[in-house]
Amino acid sequence: MASHRKSRTPGARVAGIRTPALATAALTSVALLSQTADAAPSDDGRPSLEEVEKKVDDLYRQAESATEKYNGAKEKTAKQRKRVDTLLDDVAKRTQTLNEAREELGSFAAAQYRTGAGVPDTATFLLADSPQDFFDRNQLMDRMTGRQKAAVDDYVTQQSETMEKRQEAAESLATLTESQDDLKTAKATVQRKLGAARELMSKLTAEEKARLAAAEEKKREEAAREAAELVRQQEAERQAAEEEARQPESGSAGASGTSEPSGSSGSSGSTSTAPSASTDSSYAAKAEKALAFARAQIGKPYVWGATGPGSYDCSGLTQGAWRAAGVSLPRTTYDQVEAGTTVAVSQAQPGDLVFFYDDITHVGVYVGNGMMIHAPKPGTYVREESIFYDGESSIHSVVRPA
Repeated sequence: MASHRKSRTPGARVAGIRTPALATAALTSVALLSQTADAAPSDDGRPSLEEVEKKVDDLYRQAESATEKYNGAKEKTAKQRKRVDTLLDDVAKRTQTLNEAREELGSFAAAQYRTGAGVPDTATFLLADSPQDFFDRNQLMDRMTGRQKAAVDDYVTQQSETMEKRQEAAESLATLTESQDDLKTAKATVQRKLGAARELMSKLTAEEKARLAAAEEKKREEAAREAAELVRQQEAERQAAEEEARQPESGSAGASGTSEPSGSSGSSGSTSTAPSASTDSSYAAKAEKALAFARAQIGKPYVWGATGPGSYDCSGLTQGAWRAAGVSLPRTTYDQVEAGTTVAVSQAQPGDLVFFYDDITHVGVYVGNGMMIHAPKPGTYVREESIFYDGESSIHSVVRPA
């Protein structure tokens, strides 16, 4: 099981499938995958069942990638819309305050007009093209009363701040428009990929669909074997660490005050493995809540862009699970992978997040024994499954979020 400890070699897989294990027919399907996702089957003949399966899987992967982009664009759009609403509300309030300041200045002008005062300061101010023009051309500030000066100062301040906020709101509106365009593009991409996958599947006969189901079952059995092998590896590492931790006690009686290399090594082995196996109580308690939530969602349908409660996509499920544990995770897989500490696959603990593929477009919640709970893909339901469901090489990383 040493292979589970090896670092992944860049470029060693295509769409999560280890290239060394590809047969000739599979290599042909890889060439097919290099075509555009919307390309129609060749007119030279009907594609093989294997080619259709690979093509459908690839379309689902592309749809999932587009879904995460959609999720990110949706989150960005929501935040930007909230910001725009706040700015527009602020502008409205400032405009009201500015109007009140203008009315106060107008009252001074009206009073001067009624009394025939010889200092048309306020009227000149209101008729000027801008506050600055008023001061530049008339230099009447020193002849204003204290109350007039305060009113002018307030008006100038309110006008400047209102103009700044209006400009900020205009820029935010432009950004919101861009976010909405990105959202529409991502949504259209998801729908196009899923439509292409459904079209391919619709052309299969009942016998071909049965063969695909059998192949999927065989794939799950292989994934379960890999999960069992991981469990054996973890148990062997645990026993080796415990044995190493006992070495100093049996080999150097009476030398407890001496710092021996072997003792240091044993302590190090114990420290790196024992806490990993038992988990600190705080994380274990949170992970238990996250897993309880995830288990309660088993059987609910995968729906792209969904965050519950009736359906989920992969990152929507993990976000909801850890929210139930009091931990706030970002919306997308791209951000969730950064929201914690990366650990080795062999050190995965219940509650950890397992990410897949080089473009980090899928995630599940680890439950232990090489298994996870995840929302797989369109047409499926939230389920418990081996983390090797798409081969060992498809695993990108394991992250401990709290």
